[in-house]
Amino acid sequence: MRFARVNGIVLHHAVRGPADRPTLVFANSLGTDFRIWDAVAGRLERDWRLVLYDKRGHGLSEAPQPPYAMADHVADLEALLDHLGVREAAVVGLSVGGMIAQGLAAARPDLVRALVLCDTAHKIGTQALWNGRIQAVMQEGIAAIADGVMERWFTPAFRSPSNPDYAGYLAMLTRTPAAGYAGTCAALRDADLTRSTQALKMPVLCLVGDQDGSTPPDLVREMAGLIEGARFEIVEHAGHLPCVEQPEKTAALIRTFLQEVRIA
Repeated sequence: MRFARVNGIVLHHAVRGPADRPTLVFANSLGTDFRIWDAVAGRLERDWRLVLYDKRGHGLSEAPQPPYAMADHVADLEALLDHLGVREAAVVGLSVGGMIAQGLAAARPDLVRALVLCDTAHKIGTQALWNGRIQAVMQEGIAAIADGVMERWFTPAFRSPSNPDYAGYLAMLTRTPAAGYAGTCAALRDADLTRSTQALKMPVLCLVGDQDGSTPPDLVREMAGLIEGARFEIVEHAGHLPCVEQPEKTAALIRTFLQEVRIA
Protein backbone atom coordinates (compact mmCIF):
# COMPACT_ATOMS: atom_id res chain seq x y z
CA MET A 1 0.00 0.00 0.00
CA ARG A 2 1.16 3.51 -0.81
CA PHE A 3 0.01 6.75 0.78
CA ALA A 4 0.85 10.38 0.05
CA ARG A 5 -0.24 13.63 1.66
CA VAL A 6 -1.08 15.93 -1.22
CA ASN A 7 -3.37 18.95 -1.42
CA GLY A 8 -3.80 18.69 2.35
CA ILE A 9 -5.19 15.12 2.30
CA VAL A 10 -3.77 11.60 2.47
CA LEU A 11 -4.54 9.61 -0.69
CA HIS A 12 -4.15 5.86 -0.99
CA HIS A 13 -2.75 4.89 -4.39
CA ALA A 14 -0.89 2.22 -6.32
CA VAL A 15 1.65 2.32 -9.14
CA ARG A 16 1.96 -0.77 -11.32
CA GLY A 17 3.70 -1.80 -14.51
CA PRO A 18 6.97 -0.82 -16.19
CA ALA A 19 8.35 2.56 -15.15
CA ASP A 20 9.51 3.34 -18.70
CA ARG A 21 6.11 2.93 -20.35
CA PRO A 22 3.44 5.63 -20.94
CA THR A 23 1.21 6.23 -17.93
CA LEU A 24 -2.47 5.35 -17.52
CA VAL A 25 -4.30 6.94 -14.58
CA PHE A 26 -7.53 5.41 -13.27
CA ALA A 27 -10.21 7.35 -11.33
CA ASN A 28 -13.07 5.36 -9.86
CA SER A 29 -16.77 5.96 -9.28
CA LEU A 30 -18.89 7.09 -6.33
CA GLY A 31 -19.04 4.49 -3.57
CA THR A 32 -16.11 2.40 -4.82
CA ASP A 33 -12.35 2.15 -4.43
CA PHE A 34 -9.69 1.49 -7.02
CA ARG A 35 -10.19 -2.27 -6.86
CA ILE A 36 -12.98 -1.90 -9.41
CA TRP A 37 -10.19 -1.62 -12.00
CA ASP A 38 -8.34 -4.81 -10.99
CA ALA A 39 -9.47 -6.99 -13.89
CA VAL A 40 -8.83 -4.22 -16.44
CA ALA A 41 -5.49 -3.26 -14.90
CA GLY A 42 -4.33 -6.85 -15.02
CA ARG A 43 -4.83 -6.85 -18.78
CA LEU A 44 -2.92 -3.60 -19.33
CA GLU A 45 -0.13 -3.41 -16.77
CA ARG A 46 2.50 -5.18 -18.87
CA ASP A 47 2.35 -2.47 -21.52
CA TRP A 48 1.62 0.70 -19.53
CA ARG A 49 2.59 2.21 -16.21
CA LEU A 50 -0.63 2.37 -14.20
CA VAL A 51 -1.56 4.81 -11.45
CA LEU A 52 -4.68 3.99 -9.43
CA TYR A 53 -5.96 5.92 -6.43
CA ASP A 54 -8.81 6.24 -3.97
CA LYS A 55 -10.34 9.71 -4.21
CA ARG A 56 -11.00 11.64 -1.02
CA GLY A 57 -13.67 10.05 1.14
CA HIS A 58 -13.27 6.62 -0.43
CA GLY A 59 -11.28 3.45 0.11
CA LEU A 60 -8.27 4.03 2.33
CA SER A 61 -7.95 7.74 1.58
CA GLU A 62 -8.90 10.32 4.19
CA ALA A 63 -12.52 11.39 4.43
CA PRO A 64 -12.81 15.06 5.47
CA GLN A 65 -16.19 16.40 6.48
CA PRO A 66 -18.55 17.24 3.60
CA PRO A 67 -19.34 18.96 1.38
CA TYR A 68 -16.70 18.56 -1.32
CA ALA A 69 -16.44 20.38 -4.64
CA MET A 70 -15.44 18.86 -7.94
CA ALA A 71 -12.49 21.27 -7.85
CA ASP A 72 -11.32 19.53 -4.66
CA HIS A 73 -11.27 16.15 -6.39
CA VAL A 74 -9.51 17.60 -9.42
CA ALA A 75 -6.90 19.34 -7.27
CA ASP A 76 -6.30 16.10 -5.33
CA LEU A 77 -5.51 14.16 -8.50
CA GLU A 78 -3.46 17.02 -9.91
CA ALA A 79 -1.35 17.10 -6.75
CA LEU A 80 -0.94 13.31 -6.70
CA LEU A 81 0.31 13.25 -10.30
CA ASP A 82 2.70 16.09 -9.57
CA HIS A 83 3.92 14.15 -6.52
CA LEU A 84 4.52 11.07 -8.70
CA GLY A 85 6.15 13.05 -11.50
CA VAL A 86 3.51 12.07 -14.03
CA ARG A 87 3.10 14.08 -17.23
CA GLU A 88 1.16 13.49 -20.46
CA ALA A 89 -0.86 10.58 -19.11
CA ALA A 90 -3.96 8.96 -20.50
CA VAL A 91 -6.64 9.31 -17.81
CA VAL A 92 -9.41 6.72 -17.50
CA GLY A 93 -12.30 7.90 -15.35
CA LEU A 94 -15.62 6.26 -14.49
CA SER A 95 -18.71 8.21 -13.37
CA VAL A 96 -17.50 10.91 -10.94
CA GLY A 97 -14.00 9.71 -11.84
CA GLY A 98 -14.81 10.66 -15.41
CA MET A 99 -15.83 14.13 -14.30
CA ILE A 100 -12.57 14.42 -12.36
CA ALA A 101 -10.74 13.39 -15.54
CA GLN A 102 -12.56 16.04 -17.58
CA GLY A 103 -11.79 18.68 -14.98
CA LEU A 104 -8.13 17.70 -14.82
CA ALA A 105 -7.78 17.83 -18.60
CA ALA A 106 -9.26 21.32 -18.66
CA ALA A 107 -7.16 22.61 -15.76
CA ARG A 108 -3.85 20.90 -16.52
CA PRO A 109 -3.56 19.85 -20.16
CA ASP A 110 0.16 19.25 -19.55
CA LEU A 111 -0.81 16.25 -17.43
CA VAL A 112 -3.29 14.71 -19.88
CA ARG A 113 -2.64 13.45 -23.41
CA ALA A 114 -5.90 11.55 -23.83
CA LEU A 115 -9.08 10.65 -21.97
CA VAL A 116 -11.17 7.51 -21.64
CA LEU A 117 -14.50 8.62 -20.18
CA CYS A 118 -16.49 5.64 -18.91
CA ASP A 119 -20.15 5.85 -17.92
CA THR A 120 -19.95 9.54 -17.12
CA ALA A 121 -21.11 12.91 -18.42
CA HIS A 122 -20.47 16.62 -18.34
CA LYS A 123 -23.35 16.93 -15.85
CA ILE A 124 -24.88 14.06 -13.89
CA GLY A 125 -28.21 14.14 -12.06
CA THR A 126 -30.19 17.01 -10.59
CA GLN A 127 -29.97 19.10 -7.44
CA ALA A 128 -33.03 17.35 -6.04
CA LEU A 129 -31.59 13.90 -6.69
CA TRP A 130 -28.28 14.62 -5.00
CA ASN A 131 -29.82 16.49 -2.07
CA GLY A 132 -32.13 13.54 -1.46
CA ARG A 133 -29.19 11.13 -1.64
CA ILE A 134 -27.14 13.23 0.80
CA GLN A 135 -30.00 13.45 3.29
CA ALA A 136 -30.65 9.70 3.17
CA VAL A 137 -27.00 8.77 3.62
CA MET A 138 -26.34 11.18 6.47
CA GLN A 139 -29.52 10.24 8.33
CA GLU A 140 -29.82 6.50 7.63
CA GLY A 141 -26.47 5.37 6.25
CA ILE A 142 -25.49 4.07 2.83
CA ALA A 143 -27.28 0.76 3.41
CA ALA A 144 -30.58 2.65 3.09
CA ILE A 145 -29.90 3.44 -0.58
CA ALA A 146 -27.80 0.40 -1.48
CA ASP A 147 -30.43 -1.68 -3.29
CA GLY A 148 -31.30 1.14 -5.67
CA VAL A 149 -27.65 1.93 -6.33
CA MET A 150 -26.82 -1.68 -7.12
CA GLU A 151 -29.72 -1.91 -9.56
CA ARG A 152 -28.22 0.99 -11.51
CA TRP A 153 -24.67 -0.36 -11.25
CA PHE A 154 -25.18 -3.93 -12.45
CA THR A 155 -27.23 -6.01 -14.83
CA PRO A 156 -29.84 -8.44 -13.43
CA ALA A 157 -27.59 -11.39 -14.28
CA PHE A 158 -24.73 -9.99 -12.17
CA ARG A 159 -27.08 -9.27 -9.25
CA SER A 160 -27.93 -12.95 -8.85
CA PRO A 161 -27.81 -14.12 -5.20
CA SER A 162 -25.54 -16.94 -6.38
CA ASN A 163 -22.87 -14.48 -7.56
CA PRO A 164 -20.33 -13.91 -4.75
CA ASP A 165 -18.87 -10.93 -6.61
CA TYR A 166 -22.16 -9.10 -6.19
CA ALA A 167 -21.95 -9.47 -2.41
CA GLY A 168 -18.41 -8.12 -2.51
CA TYR A 169 -19.34 -4.98 -4.43
CA LEU A 170 -22.31 -4.41 -2.16
CA ALA A 171 -19.90 -4.50 0.78
CA MET A 172 -17.58 -2.07 -1.01
CA LEU A 173 -20.46 0.39 -1.40
CA THR A 174 -21.88 0.13 2.10
CA ARG A 175 -18.46 0.37 3.77
CA THR A 176 -17.68 3.67 2.06
CA PRO A 177 -17.53 6.43 4.70
CA ALA A 178 -20.84 8.29 4.81
CA ALA A 179 -18.99 11.60 4.89
CA GLY A 180 -17.02 10.68 1.78
CA TYR A 181 -20.10 9.51 -0.09
CA ALA A 182 -22.21 12.53 0.86
CA GLY A 183 -19.34 14.93 0.21
CA THR A 184 -18.87 13.57 -3.29
CA CYS A 185 -22.63 13.70 -3.92
CA ALA A 186 -22.38 17.43 -3.22
CA ALA A 187 -19.53 17.71 -5.71
CA LEU A 188 -21.66 15.98 -8.35
CA ARG A 189 -24.67 18.13 -7.52
CA ASP A 190 -22.76 21.35 -8.07
CA ALA A 191 -20.68 20.37 -11.11
CA ASP A 192 -21.55 21.38 -14.66
CA LEU A 193 -18.55 20.86 -16.92
CA THR A 194 -20.33 21.53 -20.21
CA ARG A 195 -18.23 24.51 -21.30
CA SER A 196 -14.83 23.20 -20.26
CA THR A 197 -15.50 19.75 -21.68
CA GLN A 198 -16.71 21.24 -24.97
CA ALA A 199 -13.38 23.07 -25.22
CA LEU A 200 -11.19 19.96 -24.82
CA LYS A 201 -8.70 19.40 -27.64
CA MET A 202 -7.28 15.89 -27.24
CA PRO A 203 -8.15 12.32 -28.17
CA VAL A 204 -11.20 11.12 -26.21
CA LEU A 205 -12.93 7.75 -26.04
CA CYS A 206 -16.38 7.68 -24.41
CA LEU A 207 -17.76 4.29 -23.48
CA VAL A 208 -20.82 3.10 -21.57
CA GLY A 209 -22.54 -0.11 -20.52
CA ASP A 210 -25.66 -0.79 -22.53
CA GLN A 211 -27.67 -1.26 -19.32
CA ASP A 212 -26.21 1.62 -17.31
CA GLY A 213 -28.93 2.96 -15.03
CA SER A 214 -26.88 5.88 -13.67
CA THR A 215 -25.46 7.46 -16.83
CA PRO A 216 -27.42 5.85 -19.67
CA PRO A 217 -25.98 5.51 -23.18
CA ASP A 218 -27.88 8.54 -24.52
CA LEU A 219 -26.34 10.78 -21.86
CA VAL A 220 -22.82 9.55 -22.57
CA ARG A 221 -23.46 9.95 -26.29
CA GLU A 222 -24.52 13.55 -25.62
CA MET A 223 -21.22 14.19 -23.83
CA ALA A 224 -19.27 12.64 -26.69
CA GLY A 225 -21.07 14.99 -29.07
CA LEU A 226 -19.67 17.97 -27.20
CA ILE A 227 -16.04 16.98 -27.81
CA GLU A 228 -14.54 17.42 -31.24
CA GLY A 229 -13.45 14.06 -32.63
CA ALA A 230 -14.56 12.01 -29.60
CA ARG A 231 -15.28 8.33 -30.15
CA PHE A 232 -18.30 6.61 -28.64
CA GLU A 233 -18.62 2.90 -27.81
CA ILE A 234 -21.30 0.82 -26.08
CA VAL A 235 -20.23 -2.18 -24.01
CA GLU A 236 -22.90 -4.85 -24.21
CA HIS A 237 -24.09 -6.83 -21.20
CA ALA A 238 -22.87 -4.25 -18.69
CA GLY A 239 -24.34 -1.71 -16.31
CA HIS A 240 -22.61 1.31 -14.80
CA LEU A 241 -19.37 -0.57 -14.11
CA PRO A 242 -18.31 -2.29 -17.35
CA CYS A 243 -14.80 -2.62 -15.89
CA VAL A 244 -16.34 -5.13 -13.46
CA GLU A 245 -18.90 -6.90 -15.62
CA GLN A 246 -17.02 -6.85 -18.92
CA PRO A 247 -13.34 -6.26 -18.12
CA GLU A 248 -12.02 -8.00 -21.23
CA LYS A 249 -14.14 -5.88 -23.57
CA THR A 250 -13.38 -2.72 -21.60
CA ALA A 251 -9.63 -3.35 -21.59
CA ALA A 252 -9.69 -4.17 -25.31
CA LEU A 253 -11.43 -0.88 -26.13
CA ILE A 254 -8.92 1.06 -24.03
CA ARG A 255 -5.97 -0.78 -25.58
CA THR A 256 -7.15 -0.23 -29.15
CA PHE A 257 -7.82 3.46 -28.51
CA LEU A 258 -4.42 4.07 -26.91
CA GLN A 259 -2.63 2.28 -29.73
CA GLU A 260 -4.53 4.28 -32.35
CA VAL A 261 -3.64 7.59 -30.70
CA ARG A 262 -0.05 6.36 -30.21
CA ILE A 263 0.05 6.19 -26.44
CA ALA A 264 1.68 2.80 -26.41
